Amino acid sequence: MKRKKINVDRVFNTFNGLIMAIVLIVTLYPFLNVLAVSLNESLDTVKGGITIFPRKFTTENYKVIFTYQNLLNAFFISVLRTVVGTVAGLIASSMVAYTLSRSDFQARKFFSTFLVLTLYVSGGLIPGFLLMRDLHLINSFWVYILPAIVNAFYIFMIRTYMEGLPFELQESAFIDGASDITVFIKIILPLSTPVLATIALFIAVGQWNSWFDTYLYNGSNDLLSTLQFELMKILQSTQTGSDMARNNNVLEQMTTVTPDSIKMAITIVTVVPIIMVYPFLQKYFVKGMTIGAVKS
Repeated sequence: MKRKKINVDRVFNTFNGLIMAIVLIVTLYPFLNVLAVSLNESLDTVKGGITIFPRKFTTENYKVIFTYQNLLNAFFISVLRTVVGTVAGLIASSMVAYTLSRSDFQARKFFSTFLVLTLYVSGGLIPGFLLMRDLHLINSFWVYILPAIVNAFYIFMIRTYMEGLPFELQESAFIDGASDITVFIKIILPLSTPVLATIALFIAVGQWNSWFDTYLYNGSNDLLSTLQFELMKILQSTQTGSDMARNNNVLEQMTTVTPDSIKMAITIVTVVPIIMVYPFLQKYFVKGMTIGAVKS
């Protein structure tokens, strides 16, 4: 009987490992294919048949992108907005979430309902632009930070996690004379690391990938342009054959590349920074995504 159970376990583990291997291949192949195309000669790529290895290796596609004169400054702005936006978003969302998690907060139900409504109702593009203009945020770096500093979905995720923490920890701290700020900083935040890391990843990815707000509010200001917006302009230039924003050197090089190759290279450039950050947050991300999955 015991041997039969061992054989069943072996069959299950083998089958499970095979399924996981297939899932890994299916998940990893598209990325490796994009990387191979980005490192392959553009004219050779047109022939097709590229799998996970470049047939004719070249870095010309990346040279075209990185020769663009405003790319370095745009990269700095994107990194800055990602860091500042993530930190500001975490601080604001966690503070609101902590307040809403307190059962003794009398306006808890009203503000929770108000925040839920923002998930279903939006002011619209034109009213949003007029609001940014009236707040004098047009052509300003803070237009990337302030409008997205509070997100109702993130607040509810953090609040749900905080509500699962033992309230006795807060009570004992209050008995010892601790203030709300002390409890929040020294007790709640350290215990909320998993959910905060998860939210940090969400905010960082959103800030890093955002380009439409640059187009709306800072499209005419090269000093505040973001990496995604600049890469989008390069991609459009390769597809339409239009002038590349006063950069003749790039235009000359683009006679040897194709839109598909540039698109793949841009994809790699935008994805690599997030891939570098994710391994450090993975264990917290997995734990944070199980919020509410188990109720005691």
